[in-house]
Amino acid sequence: MKKYFLYFIFLQFCYASFAQQNIDKTIAVIGKYIVLKSELERELKGMAANGIKITDSLRCSMFDELMYQKLLLAQADKDSIRVKDEQVDAELDRRMNYYLGQFGSEEKFEAFYGKNVKQYKEEMRDDIHNILVAQQMQQKVVSDIKVSPADVRTYYNSIPSDSLPLINTEVEICQLLKKPVVSDEAKRAAREKLEGYRQRVLNGESMSVIATLYTEDPGSAKTGGRYDGIARGQFVPEFEAVAFRLKPGDVSEIFESAFGYHFIQLIARRGELVDVRHILVTAKVTTQDIMDAKIALDTIYKHIQDGEIDFCKACSKFSDEKETKNNCGAMQNQAAGSTKFEIEELGQIDQNLVFMLDKMKPGEISKPLINQGQAGQDAKQSFRIIYLKARSEPHKANLKDDYQRMQTLAQSHKQKSVVDAWVNKKLKSIYVRIDDDYKNCHFTHNWKQAANP
Repeated sequence: MKKYFLYFIFLQFCYASFAQQNIDKTIAVIGKYIVLKSELERELKGMAANGIKITDSLRCSMFDELMYQKLLLAQADKDSIRVKDEQVDAELDRRMNYYLGQFGSEEKFEAFYGKNVKQYKEEMRDDIHNILVAQQMQQKVVSDIKVSPADVRTYYNSIPSDSLPLINTEVEICQLLKKPVVSDEAKRAAREKLEGYRQRVLNGESMSVIATLYTEDPGSAKTGGRYDGIARGQFVPEFEAVAFRLKPGDVSEIFESAFGYHFIQLIARRGELVDVRHILVTAKVTTQDIMDAKIALDTIYKHIQDGEIDFCKACSKFSDEKETKNNCGAMQNQAAGSTKFEIEELGQIDQNLVFMLDKMKPGEISKPLINQGQAGQDAKQSFRIIYLKARSEPHKANLKDDYQRMQTLAQSHKQKSVVDAWVNKKLKSIYVRIDDDYKNCHFTHNWKQAANP
């Protein structure tokens, strides 16, 4: 919506803990809210750490974004927009889990920031609270903005032909996936192993120690199987159904989820947040299970090639991927909100897939191949057939081939216009002061006209 707003709130979380290197200074006042020089320098330092060149223009743009956030917060006060402590806790945990995943371990995270996770989260609490409030206020401003086909056409026609975006090569692909089926014997062995650990906990042994030694969940092994501040919607439903039913100290029965077999011990509950320990054991696929999946897919491939069944019906009948099997196997580009992928995007997932697609024509299917693109729980050796539905060559955007993309751009453009009008209106009734060092900036909004002398 705003060019740097999402990047800004991302960096606010990542780099909020950098120490101030200069004596702090108020560089803007928006109502009762202030922008500190240290805030601006913190964001710019974060950008520089990500390889972005810091220019005077970028400095002014980031300063503009900081003032915009303060204006959102000021209006949120008037509109009585509130966020609950549980929302802040959940967002802190969600972000922290993501960043720990990026660092690879708590130890690396703590070495980088020079403080432990608990200290970092406490320092970030106010910032996260303000981010959530600003997000809610911004959503309120643009929530009713929709674009019609006529709006999309008008927006497209307003772009000079030499300024139309260049669309790289894109593909639409479908897949039919076969996963190895775990044998009943392997499932029974996994449950028996886990029950042994459970009995040891019930007999008084430390669940933390047992989890550290034996859990197959890499996300919690180093914390003794512990997850703190779990809110509903963060974990798979089977896990949450058990966790939120327990009382502090209770140890659950064994239950199954898509990840394997678990049992949970509830440590504490704070409203709609729970702290738990859990141990995970997965049922292991055998070489024969993998071969059976490959043979099954080979048979399906032959039926498709012989014309006995088309790819779409084969997906519905045989695919093990529930998200796509009833949609002819169409893969979704979650980042773009469409079924189209740029080749570069696919290359980040599976370079082998890119090489294979380069040799295929639209309408062709691949031979069964190992699925290299899966990660995490589904990294078991599975197999898939790829169907190349469509390929577009590099071209300037047009409404026929790129309507969805142009619709997104048109909506962003309309939202920006609404936000600009909203900001300009609010500037007539709120106190704004800008430090002299920044009055030469070219701002998106007319802060200088509103600023008091």
